Amino acid sequence: MFAPRLVRSALGDAVRKLSPRTQWANPVMFVVYLGAVLTTLLWLQGLAQADDSRQGLTLAIACWLWFTVLFANFAEALAEGRSRAQAASLRGMKRDTVAKLLQQPHHGAAWTPLRASELRQGMVLLVEAGDVIALDGTVVQGVASVDESAITGESAPVIREAGGDFSSVTGGTRVLSDWLVVEVTVNPGESFLDRMIAMVESAQRQKTPNELALSILLTGLTLVFLLVIVTLWPFSAFAVEQAGAGSVVELAVLVALLVCLIPTTIGGLLSAIGVAGMSRMMQANVIATSGRAVEAAGDVDVLLLDKTGTITFGNRQASELVPAPGIAMAQLAEAAQLASMADETPEGRSVVALAQSLLGPSAPPVMDASAAFVPFTAQTRMSGVDLNLPQGLRSLRKGAADAVRAHVQAQGGSFPVAVQQAVDHVSRKGSTPLVVADGAQVLGVIELKDIVKPGMRDRFAELRRMGIQTVMVTGDNPLTAAAIAAEAGVDDYLAEARPEDKLRLIRSHQAAGRLVAMTGDGTNDAPALAQADVAVAMNSGTQAAKEAGNMVDLDSDPTKLIEVVETGKQMLMTRGALATFSIANDVAKYFAIIPAAFVGTYPQLAALNVMQLHSADSAILSAVIFNALIIIALVPLALRGVPYRAVGAASLLRRNLLIYGLGGLLVPFVGIKLIDMLLTLLGLA
Repeated sequence: MFAPRLVRSALGDAVRKLSPRTQWANPVMFVVYLGAVLTTLLWLQGLAQADDSRQGLTLAIACWLWFTVLFANFAEALAEGRSRAQAASLRGMKRDTVAKLLQQPHHGAAWTPLRASELRQGMVLLVEAGDVIALDGTVVQGVASVDESAITGESAPVIREAGGDFSSVTGGTRVLSDWLVVEVTVNPGESFLDRMIAMVESAQRQKTPNELALSILLTGLTLVFLLVIVTLWPFSAFAVEQAGAGSVVELAVLVALLVCLIPTTIGGLLSAIGVAGMSRMMQANVIATSGRAVEAAGDVDVLLLDKTGTITFGNRQASELVPAPGIAMAQLAEAAQLASMADETPEGRSVVALAQSLLGPSAPPVMDASAAFVPFTAQTRMSGVDLNLPQGLRSLRKGAADAVRAHVQAQGGSFPVAVQQAVDHVSRKGSTPLVVADGAQVLGVIELKDIVKPGMRDRFAELRRMGIQTVMVTGDNPLTAAAIAAEAGVDDYLAEARPEDKLRLIRSHQAAGRLVAMTGDGTNDAPALAQADVAVAMNSGTQAAKEAGNMVDLDSDPTKLIEVVETGKQMLMTRGALATFSIANDVAKYFAIIPAAFVGTYPQLAALNVMQLHSADSAILSAVIFNALIIIALVPLALRGVPYRAVGAASLLRRNLLIYGLGGLLVPFVGIKLIDMLLTLLGLA
């Protein structure tokens, strides 16, 4: 299950973690640590006084207490070792490559070689076929096939191009064909790869709120038992003095009793559970900034998904032009082409290609210096160009139907009924309509086709069974949004959404007490990702989206949130299950160690030896040994996690009580008895 090198490294780390400063971070195990130190000192004191009467038992207790501490350290070190191994593999991908620094920010300009470590944010690089992208950046010119297998693990290359939501490139990936002009967006040491390494370093992991609450509970229980044990010695001494017979309970036995009664099992595995949760996220190809985000995913109620590039493939292509009444196809095609000349998005280029195919082999239009391009924004939801011609200003626009309608009406024009009907028809087909206008005149409609990713309906049905409401968020008009939502199988949708609309929706759900998760890939998704409780950014998306999210999905699969939610629920369930098992264990150990510890003071307690253990010393030693071995036996479960099933809370509670509650009661009886029999067989009882 674990690589030998990982186990050897964890064993060494377990010894190094014996530092008091490290042990102090875990109050439960710190008490065990102090108990081991105390029993060791008692044994050394007995040696110095040449008192051999009880040194064997004291030494055995001391050794097994040290083993208990080491086993707990080993569990945490093993989990941390898995994360460090992942971080080491990521570091192996880092290389100080030579980049081609462009003197001018365009293809064809002269370039000079520069090492990646000398690059700075804002520099512009040329990356050609066969070159490794030196540092994270944004494509400002060109289109190329990029091998991102080093980052995502996927062998299939991806297309990266200027404009749109697929313009982000990652340092360490390789260009396979064509060329890209890339503007560097980070400084050395701040790249996505550097952040990935930092994220998986378990040493930087912060405790989650649930883990902190459980730690407080365990610390409280430990303090209660500590106070109880401290009072038992004077009671024992007083009873012996009054009765004039019997023996006072030994300090080493009281330490063993304390260690067996406090929740050492969950205390020893608590840190390992949290570290392993982040490690499992990494195995699912999701980089999480902290365990807090993973654990929050376990309680998510609402999931918001951006449509383009998330639910759909996002590479919308212009497929048809629909002229308005009285408008020739050539007139619409020419206006659509002119309005898209400065649009570097895939959609814009597809409009130009479609218009050119309709216009035939005529020369493409030439833009002079007087042309003023109007870029697309999330607020205006339009783009186009203003041409200063001899016959007057020509203002060409293309964009969402309602945005163009408002633009035309502001200029004194009207929106034809036939065009609205064409918009509705395209929307009902699940395509996206763009309307083209020349000044106050509407010229027609462009149909953009998008495709829903396969298997989405089944994945959303699974989310629904998990009690998570799915909401699709899109800038499309309500008809298009409704068609895509019905095809994908989401529960609800938000149409014509601007960044502030997404924020408002998230805040309204949060105000109602719900935890909201958001997946997205575009720059316009960044504010909503920053607001959401759990924010999963697609690796194929923009740099702004990745920086706003608290997780990055390397596979760019929006339904990966299912694995994220399951991992979060696994962390909660594993912690709860092992806490239940640990407390139930303690109840069972009472029957073994309490009668044995005080039978010398109160001989009547021998009647409580229900397990028929060989002797009082054997009972005490067997309980201590079992207490140590059960931690190491549960390490695989702590690292793997309790299997998650989409069932209700009541069913889950019954299942945990049956398996881990009842199991926690029964296992110690069997385990302690077997250890007692083995000690008796070996003559050590």
